[in-house]
Amino acid sequence: MSDLFSHHGEQLRQHHAPLADRLRPRSLDDFQGQEEILGPGRLLRRAINADRVGNLIFYGPPGVGKTTLARIIAATTRAHFSSLNAVLAGVKDLRHEVDEAKRRLDQHGLRSLLFIDEVHRFNSAQQDALLPWVENGTVTLIGATTENPFFEVNKALVSRSRLFRLQPLENRHLHQLLERALRDRERGYGERPVQISPEAAAHLVEVAGGDARSLLNALELAVETTEPDGEGQIVITLAIAEESIQQRAVLYDKQGDAHFDTISAFIKSLRGSDPDAALFWLAKMIEAGENPRFIFRRMLISAGEDIGLADPQAVVVVEACAAAFERVGLPEGLYPLAQAALYLASTEKSNSLLGFFDALKNVKASNRQAVPAHLRDANRDGKAFGDGVGYRYPHAYAEHWVAQQYLPSDLQGQVFWQPGTLGWEGERRQRLQQRRAAQLAAAVEHQQELGEMLSSGPDDPELERWIQRQSGSEGERLDRLRQELWADAPWQRHDRVLLLEARSLLWALDPLQCCPEGGVVIHAASSADQTRLGTQLEVLDSLERPQLIPDLSALEGSGQRFEWIASRHPLKHSSPEELEAAVAAFTALAAPKARLRLLFSQPQLGPAGGLKHAGTPTDALAVLLERVMAIEQTILRPQPEPSALEAALIQQGWTLEWRAWEERLALPINEGLLARWFAADAPYRQQLSQTLSPAEIDRLKAELQQRLKGTLPQLLEHRLLSARRSD
Repeated sequence: MSDLFSHHGEQLRQHHAPLADRLRPRSLDDFQGQEEILGPGRLLRRAINADRVGNLIFYGPPGVGKTTLARIIAATTRAHFSSLNAVLAGVKDLRHEVDEAKRRLDQHGLRSLLFIDEVHRFNSAQQDALLPWVENGTVTLIGATTENPFFEVNKALVSRSRLFRLQPLENRHLHQLLERALRDRERGYGERPVQISPEAAAHLVEVAGGDARSLLNALELAVETTEPDGEGQIVITLAIAEESIQQRAVLYDKQGDAHFDTISAFIKSLRGSDPDAALFWLAKMIEAGENPRFIFRRMLISAGEDIGLADPQAVVVVEACAAAFERVGLPEGLYPLAQAALYLASTEKSNSLLGFFDALKNVKASNRQAVPAHLRDANRDGKAFGDGVGYRYPHAYAEHWVAQQYLPSDLQGQVFWQPGTLGWEGERRQRLQQRRAAQLAAAVEHQQELGEMLSSGPDDPELERWIQRQSGSEGERLDRLRQELWADAPWQRHDRVLLLEARSLLWALDPLQCCPEGGVVIHAASSADQTRLGTQLEVLDSLERPQLIPDLSALEGSGQRFEWIASRHPLKHSSPEELEAAVAAFTALAAPKARLRLLFSQPQLGPAGGLKHAGTPTDALAVLLERVMAIEQTILRPQPEPSALEAALIQQGWTLEWRAWEERLALPINEGLLARWFAADAPYRQQLSQTLSPAEIDRLKAELQQRLKGTLPQLLEHRLLSARRSD
């Protein structure tokens, strides 16, 4: 009877639950957003599907899916799943969960997953009480937090967990969620006659600011408080939408990431001589309630650190502005505050300080305000999440300025300060316009090169040792070529990499090391290569092990798209039609803005050419070598033909760049090499026999046999093709 009442109570709870709770995705296929960490082929998705999740911490703003992900894991795991809310739970609750986990493990061999929502709300003692049981594997921790775990969570817990940073949802995801809420008959409003105007939908999505919960709460309020019209329709107009969700909150916590990241961006904008970005970050801090005295203190430091004696008046101006602020207070004190910022950023009078209020209006109205990763504070967790990576230090450049992005990506090109034409401002007006144009160009390039680092995890010493062994197994020469192939690759931890026609694991070492949250797929060159490579990979953990496939058709229907595609010596002996088909096949697997790297190594000398360069042949031999070298020019023609490959790639939307270099070698001569050249079925001998007599071929072979155990000069041309998709 109690089970009956419990079931009935659960049904009532679900019926009366808020719309945001009812519409939570129940599987990964229903989950909206976070493709960078949950896309097909990426580590977290593979781990959830394989029921191999280890200790995880999900970190991100409200309404992006942290708790939902935990519930999806709960629905798919074979382990026992329990949850606590750190706001309500204490050490007693933790001990109870640990005791139950020990009992399940001892009696039934059943693993336990413990989800702790708002894990940062546990105090130090509570986190310490949990640590031993996480460390010995009694429980597997899944934590969710809106605060930086490197700052708010026990460092020992963080070091034993894999971290994933969830981003605010994009507008397209929110539109999809809105449509689903209106269409779903079971959990949404599919059975009610609700109509929403495009303007109302756009307003709800825009003001929600990437927060799915905020969007659904606003929709629920609009639907439940709107009376049906004469035809029984519930019509949500723009006016109703504006009443339901009126203002987007500025994400800012004076003790958390937003505080440190924003003041870091502000100071770097001052240092970089970007008045527009400086005004924007200043406006964000003021709107969020930051103490102006704190900002003045930081500007005084900046006046000494980044301006110095280049303009001795900088400290004087900031100090005078600070004194003026103390005298007049808010809101009029915003004028001297903005004046000090503009002076430091731009180092006679005008009304250009009004630009600050333009920036303030933009803060209130704009949606995407995320601090670009390279401007974030890198002192606390930059290594884990890549904060600060890609920042260009202006003092290292001519004129102490470099074109780079300071404003958020969606605000590039926005002008908040327009200097006048007279006096101090007029002298700098033209230079500022030139710098703004240079920054726009640099921002486009920067967005192509850098992305968010969305995850972090503990080091894997076993994988590191395996990679070290593999890198030395192919010899120093090939290892140098590996370094050339991946030189300056702007890796992201969640990148997925496809290696074409692989005969060695050497080319997979860099992506395995640099993309632990993504995935590596190796297309073996032959069935024998697949067997051999598979044996070498068996020592790796199954989640870290690259996927080996016999051909690209094995990826059909997987949904995987790759940020990197690479190979050495691919597409050999392909006809023009086969080449076009092969390029189209791997292009279909490329993600937007994917990168391609193909490395070709082409001998420039055949056996006859090597003999000629090895010494001064007799006249009779020289005549023979000249004839053979003419044949070798045809044999040594690059495969595939560069122009044909370029045409096929350009047709598929790739932008290309070639780099070539030469390498001189001493080729050891042995019986195996001679057999490869002169055996009856050897391609080289067959090519020669079309022009030369058997006696002439034997004469050439005899000359080489005289050099057994010696060397033959060889010249290699290496050509690296780097390409990028335009979409």
